[in-house]
Amino acid sequence: MEHRRLGRSGLSVSRISYGNWITHGSQVAEEQAKKCVAAALDAGITTFDTADMYANTRAEEVLGRALAGLRRESLEICTKVYWPTGPGGPNDQGLGRKHIMESAHGSLRRLGTDYLDLYQAHQFDPTVELEETMLAFADLVRQGKVLYVGVSEWTAEQITRGAALARELRVPLISSQTQYSMLWRVIEAQVIPACEREGMGQLVWSPMAQGVLTGKYLPGKQPPPGSRATDGEGSGYMVRWLQDDVLRRVQELRPVAEQLGLTMAQLALAWVLQNPNVATAITGASRPEQLTDNIKAADVVLDPAVMTKIDELLDGVSRFDPTLIGVPLTALV
Repeated sequence: MEHRRLGRSGLSVSRISYGNWITHGSQVAEEQAKKCVAAALDAGITTFDTADMYANTRAEEVLGRALAGLRRESLEICTKVYWPTGPGGPNDQGLGRKHIMESAHGSLRRLGTDYLDLYQAHQFDPTVELEETMLAFADLVRQGKVLYVGVSEWTAEQITRGAALARELRVPLISSQTQYSMLWRVIEAQVIPACEREGMGQLVWSPMAQGVLTGKYLPGKQPPPGSRATDGEGSGYMVRWLQDDVLRRVQELRPVAEQLGLTMAQLALAWVLQNPNVATAITGASRPEQLTDNIKAADVVLDPAVMTKIDELLDGVSRFDPTLIGVPLTALV
């Protein structure tokens, strides 16, 4: 497994990383989740991404138990803060100092670690002064509880403001975690250029568009039993992709993948990794064999002609509008 530096920082991450949004603590039983984590480790994945709000903190607990006993220095453990956790009290969400500090300590406890490699603001919080947010992150770094700081689903303007404050505090932002796939390219126009200027790299999530780019969802057909589209936790995020015009275009990618000797999932992962600002693609799994298959994409280099062909096939269904950054997923129909 190849590793790449995250932005201009000294932190290296595996080109394919493992994330447990939706799966751990909700969709997948704990023993199966542990098998998936073991498969990720066997494949050379060292970077694990989670968030306190996934399954209302249970995802962190499951990941912590799955990683227990491993050499801590061999792992990069990343989590996030912003969305509501706990019973939903007035300080149970957001990027105020109280919630950040309490959430960081909760994540450390649940993950069974003394420090977080990367702590990320899971959303921009317009209700809190940015100075308060960045100072809280900087204090966690100076306390040794967090090594690096990043953001998730921030606009280019928010990234630029946050990066300037972080530099003043001498705790620079190093990463942006964003949704990115062949179908969702809204970060290309503004976010990626801003991150390149600020020395930040991308950790991209949903590189397979919640599984749509695997080709398993067919136009005019019901979703396969047991797929994410039939799961109560994940189906609401997929409405925008489960349109027949989108699904027909996705099926046209199949001959491209076959000609390259790739599965459609591998093609989707390889595509996002062609972007030089993308340090790692976050994948989830409900079965260990999915990871074994997906990691083969890490070494694939796509010819420019292939990239152009993909653009042509998805013309009209891929989304590019930068104003969609940070919009709730369920609103993107």
